[in-house]
Amino acid sequence: MDVRREVALVFPGQGAQQPRMGADLYGADPAFTSLLDEFFAASGAEGARLRDDWLSAHPGPEFDDCSRAQPLLFAVGAALAAAVIARGLRPAVLVGHSVGELAAAAVAGVFSVAEGSRVMAARTTAMAETEPGGMLAVAASADRIREALGGDLAGHGVAVAAVNSPYQTVLSGGETALRAAERTLTAQVVACRPVKARQPFHSPLCADAAIRFRDLLKDVELRPPALTIRSTCTARDVTAAESVTPEFWSAQLARPVLFWPAMDDLLTSGTRVYLEAGPKGSCAAVLQLHPAVQNGRNVVLPLLPATPGSDPRATRHLFDESVSTALAMTA
Repeated sequence: MDVRREVALVFPGQGAQQPRMGADLYGADPAFTSLLDEFFAASGAEGARLRDDWLSAHPGPEFDDCSRAQPLLFAVGAALAAAVIARGLRPAVLVGHSVGELAAAAVAGVFSVAEGSRVMAARTTAMAETEPGGMLAVAASADRIREALGGDLAGHGVAVAAVNSPYQTVLSGGETALRAAERTLTAQVVACRPVKARQPFHSPLCADAAIRFRDLLKDVELRPPALTIRSTCTARDVTAAESVTPEFWSAQLARPVLFWPAMDDLLTSGTRVYLEAGPKGSCAAVLQLHPAVQNGRNVVLPLLPATPGSDPRATRHLFDESVSTALAMTA
């Protein structure tokens, strides 16, 4: 018997960015195009530079810096959501990984897209004085990492930045400490992969940045969400009281992303189709490991390909196919 599913949108975070991600929908899908034009216009001169970087097949090395990657992930994610909603799919829940949570907030109406340009600029400004660093994806649990490193992570200058699954943890820290941890883990046959990031997000090194971000957010009007947001900072739904406090949205800069705990409860408690509002694989690959997806109870569909291709029709076809499948599952 067919099961009628709810729709959930999942927004990826730093590391998922790709040159020209979703660009083949620009000018082809009215809702997608309109939202991005609104975001770029609200961002002024910086918006024009962001647009140029996004549309370039070969952007400069700064593309992976948070000042470029995160505003674009925010805008493309929100634009994909607008396109999905315009096709008749109203999401029952929104989930964002790191900066993706701010995209979820914009889609839920906590702040407008134009205000979102100010939020993203504030986030970049807040991070500007943070010690350079990065993040490292490790194919192991946090306990296994502690065992391999021989003790407390703080003693090695690193911290757990994200719990993506029971078998994938992201570490964050300064450049020297992170490279040392990578060498030690690799020597013990623990697979590691650097995340495309230049800052030590979701670590104690960002504590001062979180305070600066909080103070800058006081100039943005925050409203209760019109859609449910499952927070990956707290692993539960965002409350109306939390949503209107700058402290809630700023605190995630220095706290770990609890992606798996947040998703585990959702996946085991409902029957949904999850649409990944970003380049294929950044979140979907993790969700595919969950038993409630493997048994068919929940379905995960990408809205964009993993990397841009030479045929612009491929992106539009994948988006149309995923939305059509989701519409059929929710009818």
